[in-house]
This record gives sequence, C-alpha cells and structure tokens, in this order.
Amino acid sequence: MNDEEIRYHLRGRWKAVEEIERQELRAMTLEEHWRKLNTIARFAIETGMERDEDDGEMEVWKRWAKIREWYETRQKS
Repeated sequence: MNDEEIRYHLRGRWKAVEEIERQELRAMTLEEHWRKLNTIARFAIETGMERDEDDGEMEVWKRWAKIREWYETRQKS
C-alpha cells in the first residue's frame, strides 16, 4: 500500500470510530453523563490535580482547530 491508500483507509477507520463514539454518547442517560463527570472530578480532587488560571488550554484548542481545518481542506481536494 502506498501512503495515499493508507491515509484513505485510516480516514475510514477514524470516521467509523467517531460515529460509534457519537452513538454511545447519544445512548447515555443524563445520569450516566453526570456519573462519568463526577468520577473524573473525584479523581482530580483525590490526586491533587489543580487547574491553573492560564494553562494554555486555548492554545491547544487553536492548534486542534488548525489541524482540523487542514484535514478538512485536504478531504475536499
């Protein structure tokens, strides 16, 4: 397989995984969502994790947005 064929197959797999994740999220009840969120929050508290005021989170989102934009542009061509 050449690089383009590998990318084609990987894109299909990524889309399939994304769809499964969406279906799982839609199938979850509100109670299940809250339970998961509370589990994460409890873990953070018990392990002493702290969120600083400026942890660079926005920069991470901006980088992901650039990657997504690049990916979607490549999909159209």
